[in-house]
Amino acid sequence: MNTIKSDNSTTTSSIDLTLKNRFKLRRFSYLLTSTVIAFSLAACSSTESDNQVKQAKHRAEAEKIMMTAQRAEAQGKLHSRQRHESQLFAMADLSAATSPGYYPPQVPAPGNPAYTENYQHEEENQVFTTSNNPVSTFSIDVDTGSYSNARRMLNQGWLPPADAVRIEEFVNYFDYQYPVAEESSHPFVIDTQVSNSPWNQGRKLMRIGLKAHALNDKSEKQLEASNKNLVFLLDVSGSMNSANKLPLVKRALMMLTNQLTENDSVAIVVYAGASGVVLEPTKANQSVKIEQALNRLSAGGSTNGGEGIELAYKLAKQAFKENGVNRVILATDGDFNVGRVNHQQLIELVEKQKEQGIELTTLGFGQGNYNDHLMEQLADKGNGNYAYIDTLLEARKVLVEELDATLQSVARDVKIQVEFNPNTVAEYRLIGYENRRLNKDDFNNDKVDAGEIGAGHTVTAFYEIVLQDGAKFNDDLRYQQTHKNAAASLNNELAHVKLRYKPMDNDTSIIIDQVIEKQNVTDFDAQSMDFKFATSVVGFAQLLKNSKYTQNLDFEKVIELANNNKGKDDYGYRAEFVSLVRMAKTLQSETSRSVATQEQKQN
Repeated sequence: MNTIKSDNSTTTSSIDLTLKNRFKLRRFSYLLTSTVIAFSLAACSSTESDNQVKQAKHRAEAEKIMMTAQRAEAQGKLHSRQRHESQLFAMADLSAATSPGYYPPQVPAPGNPAYTENYQHEEENQVFTTSNNPVSTFSIDVDTGSYSNARRMLNQGWLPPADAVRIEEFVNYFDYQYPVAEESSHPFVIDTQVSNSPWNQGRKLMRIGLKAHALNDKSEKQLEASNKNLVFLLDVSGSMNSANKLPLVKRALMMLTNQLTENDSVAIVVYAGASGVVLEPTKANQSVKIEQALNRLSAGGSTNGGEGIELAYKLAKQAFKENGVNRVILATDGDFNVGRVNHQQLIELVEKQKEQGIELTTLGFGQGNYNDHLMEQLADKGNGNYAYIDTLLEARKVLVEELDATLQSVARDVKIQVEFNPNTVAEYRLIGYENRRLNKDDFNNDKVDAGEIGAGHTVTAFYEIVLQDGAKFNDDLRYQQTHKNAAASLNNELAHVKLRYKPMDNDTSIIIDQVIEKQNVTDFDAQSMDFKFATSVVGFAQLLKNSKYTQNLDFEKVIELANNNKGKDDYGYRAEFVSLVRMAKTLQSETSRSVATQEQKQN
């Protein structure tokens, strides 16, 4: 598609307009793609020539509307753009509806009986008094599904349920410029920063950051380790019969396949009422054969996911690559409803296969009946990662831009343990990672499972801490033990951060550590744009979760903080984040007005 440029005569204003409209234009691209997917779905479902001609005609009309919409956007004609956008949505729905067995698109919000999405409730991390509980231990997490799933809901016009928001997955969705351990024997180094909290006066934010090195070593050993044996396990049940499910799965996996080489292999297994092999292990450079196999798929029937998983692992063993990447990629809405529905049995199966060197990545699709909790659990137990694919842009991010990070781990069972110094730190709380908390003694136990880090991945964790002279959450205890006998040198330390991980070729863990000193605390304004932007993301996620620890924070402050600190944003993810916060602010205002109106009617 040709790019439509603005007719503005002034170069500066043209650039400003392009930046301002950049993400709206990207959204139009997605609308057109969704429309064409819907057309393709309908066309594949009928062999009648007149219907195919009709679909081709509609596709051309959609492209024409899309071009007109882009031109209206470039010229600043907002209402015209919105009108054409509505036309695109209408055409997508009408076209998809011509497909036999089509399920009308439903967007049930929480409170609607049709809304059956499944999210695990986790109690928010509490504030600990350092003198009583000085040690905090957790497993790292590089999943991002919670953020993109919440984005889907916001774009559809409602605030996500609090349980759908996992703060760590919000902040880890974005990349940050942490130091890389290029000269080190470790795959990463610990990077820490401490600053005044922008929303709670008298308290501090302590950030721990990691960035794994990228796969830029072209040695023979590294090339062998990058060889991939992938089995696509695809849900083709009736619940996947909508334009943002199975058709999007096909497009996403073709994007992935196009990144592979003849040294890699791809197999396809499907499951619905019964399971079957669509494509035996095939060299990944045979893209036509793989695409034809994907295009033959159609949705229908109930969901026998357990049988499909067993078959997928069988194929993965058949094409096993010694010292390479062996992974099953599950694409589904998580709606398992027949066959092996005991989720604990599924989890045990995944754990067993992980021990044999076959890992599991889960890609979530769809809405209404989506099972987020199961998708995250399976990925965690399978030493893989979990992403939610709401658009082709997200598919490109996960399966193209971040392919190495998604598929190739550089460290296993990564755990972090922080010991806070009671002489300087009165209280602390870990922000997020509620379902990643570990016991203190789990840190040194190599049998305890933890998270994996992929090549190039960044991992971020925030603590809110209160110094001894700060605004404490709790009153001092009358009879608590003092620590005046501690060595004078320790009075300058805030915390001791330890990280333990297993190299990919060794089952014995390695530990690295870093001390954070009191003199490292800086004013918030002096921090980097990365720190400030990450802080805005953490703040936004807490607001969506209705956290009780954000007394002086609101959406407007988050917008200001994020907008002023987008920094380097090549793909526009940070600018898109600002738009999502604005949407959340609007939806919250609408909800508040609606509640007030209902209360007035009742009174």
